[in-house]
Amino acid sequence: MFGPFRATPPLSGGLLWKIPFRLSTPQNARQRTRLRAVDTVIAVVDTALRKQGTSLKDLERWKEEMPREEEMRPKDKYTVFDRKEKRYRKGIHKVPKWTRVSQRINPPGF
Repeated sequence: MFGPFRATPPLSGGLLWKIPFRLSTPQNARQRTRLRAVDTVIAVVDTALRKQGTSLKDLERWKEEMPREEEMRPKDKYTVFDRKEKRYRKGIHKVPKWTRVSQRINPPGF
């Protein structure tokens, strides 16, 4: 409690470490909007390349492997697989850079 090894205020329950258990309703809505925005960018780039008569291997791979927002289950939209968690799922908001990295694919059965 006292001395050189006492707990600092952020470690003893400051705002820094308080991550809510689940996403709020506005965060869910923003996540769906982000997923739809990525889907529209992929569609626009694909139609533009098709008009030119070309295609990209990475774009075709994305379209084959990644599900669209409307095809995803809510479980996959808002949680990701984590082998260290008790039920192998954790909220997507606990993943670093979760607003910038696409997390659409999870292992089968989870």
